[in-house]
Amino acid sequence: MRFGIFYEHQLPRPWQDGAELQLFQEALDQVELADRLGIDYAWEVEHHFLEEYSHSSAPEVFLAAASQRSHRIRLGHGIVLMPPGYNAPARVAERLATLDLVSAGRVDWGTGESASRAELEGFGIDAAERRAMWRETVEQVANMLVMDPYPGFNGAYFSMPVRNVLPKPVQKPHPPIWVACSNRETIHLAAQLGIGALTFAFIDPTEARHWVADYYETFKRECVPIGHAVNPNIAMVTGFSCHPDAAEAARRGHDGFRFFQFALAHHYVFGKHTPGRTNIWSRYLAVREQLGSEMLGTGAGCIGTPAQLRESLRIFQDAGVDQTIFIQQGGKNQHEHICEALELFADEVMPEFKEKEAEREARKMEALGPAIEAAFARKQAMPPLGDDEIPTYQAYGNTIALSDADLAKMPEANRRRALTLRRIAEIAEQA
Repeated sequence: MRFGIFYEHQLPRPWQDGAELQLFQEALDQVELADRLGIDYAWEVEHHFLEEYSHSSAPEVFLAAASQRSHRIRLGHGIVLMPPGYNAPARVAERLATLDLVSAGRVDWGTGESASRAELEGFGIDAAERRAMWRETVEQVANMLVMDPYPGFNGAYFSMPVRNVLPKPVQKPHPPIWVACSNRETIHLAAQLGIGALTFAFIDPTEARHWVADYYETFKRECVPIGHAVNPNIAMVTGFSCHPDAAEAARRGHDGFRFFQFALAHHYVFGKHTPGRTNIWSRYLAVREQLGSEMLGTGAGCIGTPAQLRESLRIFQDAGVDQTIFIQQGGKNQHEHICEALELFADEVMPEFKEKEAEREARKMEALGPAIEAAFARKQAMPPLGDDEIPTYQAYGNTIALSDADLAKMPEANRRRALTLRRIAEIAEQA
């Protein structure tokens, strides 16, 4: 099994001067530590306007910074919001490829559609259309990352002409694709499209077996890849705190994870929110004692001693889960406690699960080989353009086409530059 750490950049009120600076710098320190410890992934969300719950609105910037503080850990978008109102598809492709270059090929591309009113209405996105937007843009961004040139597209939610989208990523054909999943229906869709399932449902470890079985059975039977490569993997997100004393592990981990769930529910389920004024932390404190440990659900299975974590993770491993992702930064969890927990986990728990991971992955991919071949046989790929089909466009030439009268009115430095460009154009036309 592989392991990841997960960032929402939670910042409960009250907000002191420098709090966001400290939050981001400590998160970078944690990624650097995780890299040294041999943890496999650092996942970073994209959210907008979700006060206290998530201050991670520019994940590509944070991941780029993390890439320069690390050497081996993979850097996962968990996720990029794909409706074009959030991110123009070509810009997603450009940013992914650039991050892959600056990290020397360590990017995973998680995708999602979003579901909060704050975000959808904030960017003018029709909630009823978000799944269709996601599907259209994921396929086309994958094409942009691979095709030279991209043949252009006239779709329901965005259009663009023929362009060569640059740069191209280190990983060929493109970074592994994932999708955020909150139910078995979405996991089923991930398998149908040949992409990894990032599950955020905090399901019972024993129920994981059914989710995993459904994913791989669907993959083998129905997969038609949405990208140019498949990524048959299931990752599950869970709370995290590791300490030699179970009570101390709970003290350090339960409150942060409980706030994580409360703030999530505030923004997505029940909350009435006044931007810049609602204090979610104070509302949480008012009901915290009523939110007993049972409210943590099964996502607290990795809050405990090394032995307790080992027991929970063995169930996930036996079920076929490929990666467990830890929510270690939640609520007001302390940086020092997070680092101590990661070090203890890496020292006393992780080696058992990493020992035969490469062998397990090789066996899995060998077994899936015929299914992958059949999946690509079913795919109808976007055809590339022949050289004679690629349209040519001419630069606007506003500056070069200026009249002599226009040139005479310009400042001397601008006039000299315009004349230089005119001369370059004359030479180029004669070539």
